[in-house]
Amino acid sequence: MVKHLVKQCTAAVVAVVAIAGAQSAIAQDYPNRPVKIVVPLATGGTADILARFVSNDLAAKLGRAVLVENRTGGGGHIGSEFVAKSPADGYTLLSAGIPQAIGMSLYKDLQYDMARDLVAITQGITGPSVIVVHPSLPVKSMKDLIALAKSRPGKLNFGANTGSPNHLAIELLNVNNNLKIVHVPYKGAGPVVTDVMAGHIELASLGLPPALPMVQAGRLRAIAQTGLKRSAQLPDLPTVAESGVPGYEVTSWYGFFAPSRTPAAIISRLNAEIGTVLRMPEVNKRLVALGADVAPNSPEEFGRFVREEIQKWAKVVKASGAKAE
Repeated sequence: MVKHLVKQCTAAVVAVVAIAGAQSAIAQDYPNRPVKIVVPLATGGTADILARFVSNDLAAKLGRAVLVENRTGGGGHIGSEFVAKSPADGYTLLSAGIPQAIGMSLYKDLQYDMARDLVAITQGITGPSVIVVHPSLPVKSMKDLIALAKSRPGKLNFGANTGSPNHLAIELLNVNNNLKIVHVPYKGAGPVVTDVMAGHIELASLGLPPALPMVQAGRLRAIAQTGLKRSAQLPDLPTVAESGVPGYEVTSWYGFFAPSRTPAAIISRLNAEIGTVLRMPEVNKRLVALGADVAPNSPEEFGRFVREEIQKWAKVVKASGAKAE
């Protein structure tokens, strides 16, 4: 019996050493062919912009081509699942973020788990949204909006993609303040902007890029921004938390992931190289101009943050009753 146990333990140790050796060899040779960044969301969206802004300079750092491929559908989960089930060799990466974290609880039949089947490389960018209303609505602050919504339960409408950060931003406001602002589903930010400006819906939470020109032109009234701090693009606009809703924060974020079990040495290399690219003045300037904060961090920090976000939004989805459509 003892000899049998010794043989089993020896075999296990040999297997572990063999795996470690194989991973080390893969990492030392990495990369020896093109690297692909999969974007699970539409061309022109934030995840796509981030991947494309990074890809050329990352290719120069790695000495290999870095290709960007859009695999859309399923609320961004088809492409994410593809990466999660790809070989863990560092050649198939994912540019994704808060929509996928929200989707972990919003979609019931996903075939992958963001926290378990993907490993975080680095966060790329973060940024707030702004809560905007039609200029005719008699509100100029969050306190005004909350008071109006309480006086008209179920009468105010907001537009957003189902399951998006901008959808859950208003649902979180509903939950925190016992409001009944009604969600009207849309398939893109453009139609939401159009319908708020036309007065077909009263309000929306919008990312800064589509909202800022209309706010500056006076066609939309911004009453608060959703992040923890004020945006440099709208420094005089208070946050929701500053406006009487303590603890409120909805910050959109996007970053890079790889399949779980990707060798740690490859993750460390990618973290360093992508972080360097994000800090390059020309790349940083282009992202900041879109209203984003460039925020690379360590794999451990990003991984912990992603797990916290999944738990945070699961509570909001449950409390709000939001469902995928």
